[in-house]
Amino acid sequence: MEILVVCGAGASSTFVAQRARAALQREGLPHTVRAAADSALSGDLDDVDLLLLGPQLAAFREQVQDRLDSYSMRIPLVTLPPDIFSDLDGSRTLALILESLPVDRNDPEETS
Repeated sequence: MEILVVCGAGASSTFVAQRARAALQREGLPHTVRAAADSALSGDLDDVDLLLLGPQLAAFREQVQDRLDSYSMRIPLVTLPPDIFSDLDGSRTLALILESLPVDRNDPEETS
C-alpha cells in the first residue's frame, strides 16, 4: 500500500510521514508512506492507495476530492487534524491510516 501525505510545501508532511512510517514498522505493516508538497496533487496518483491531506490544506479538501472523483480515482482522502504534529510516535496517524485504508477483499484475513 502506498500512502501519500500532502502539505503546502512538503516540510510538515515529511514529519508526519516519518512518524507514520516508524509506527507502521513497529506494527510490522509493509505500507509505504511518502511526503509531498501540494503540487503533487496535480501529478500522477495512480500508485496512491490513501491520501492524507495536511490540516493547512483542509480548506481545499473539496477541490482535492473533486479532482480524485473526476479521474475516477477511488483513493480514500483523509484530512489530518490540526494537532497531528503533536503525534510524536505516529500512533494517532497510524490509527487514522488503519481506519481509512481500503479492505483488500482478496485477503482472507481481511474478510473473516
